[in-house]
Amino acid sequence: MSGVRIVTDSACDLTSAEAAELGVQVVPLSIRFGSDEFTDREDLSVEEFYRRMAESSDLPETAAPSPGAFEAAFRRAASDDGDAVVCINLSGGLSATIESARNAARALEGEIDVRVVDSRTLTAGQGTIVRQAALAAREGATADEVMVLVDDLVGRTRVYAALDTLDNLKKGGRIGGAAHLVGSMLSIKPLINISGGTVEEASKQRTRKKALLWLRDQLYKERGVTHLSVYDGEAPDVAEFLELIGDRFPSDEINTGRIGAVIGAHGGPRVLGICYVVEAD
Repeated sequence: MSGVRIVTDSACDLTSAEAAELGVQVVPLSIRFGSDEFTDREDLSVEEFYRRMAESSDLPETAAPSPGAFEAAFRRAASDDGDAVVCINLSGGLSATIESARNAARALEGEIDVRVVDSRTLTAGQGTIVRQAALAAREGATADEVMVLVDDLVGRTRVYAALDTLDNLKKGGRIGGAAHLVGSMLSIKPLINISGGTVEEASKQRTRKKALLWLRDQLYKERGVTHLSVYDGEAPDVAEFLELIGDRFPSDEINTGRIGAVIGAHGGPRVLGICYVVEAD
């Protein structure tokens, strides 16, 4: 069947089963622990990543896919009777991944219609945009229509996270507007806002419980929340947070999942994040 095909990268945190069901091709980033390098989700599972991060003295690092990896994915997508390919990537403010995708698209110019989009988000925020684009494409939306949908969702997607440590963000160079939090008293639990495509300070709380309450209050302030996801990096208090918001957002209506290695490498252990789409102005 002809139509639009969707490609993304592994920062979207869609599971292999979800990607297969949606017909989405996922181009993996690489994860490094010291001299050991792994292909995300191919030879390093999410579970193994968190085990290594807990045991290793080396903080993990990430590397963008090569343009060749994207070019191969675009060719596979087009060979599946695709008229056009829409590639939705991890925020360009946080990774060079989108530049690899753009280079691959330029290499195929005149051969395959490839549209590369900066999601300006990550993990379940990016996954939500990819999912909605894939569903629209399945229903017969044109490439232009998918692009309009994606552009609208990009502007309305919000991502906030409670961190246990800033060490991973600092080493990875992604700390952005939260840089001045470094050096704060050890008891501070930082909260970050990635809704604009870069890391910004959202708040700082003295305890983990207060950080979770801040996330709840931020969510409750929003208007017309849809597509709510709660994702974590082996946080022990996910159930507690789901209970905190259960009066407005029943757990069976929330998309829950694990933050993968790409974002977990920078968010650090026990990160807990909320991703959702707000009502248009």
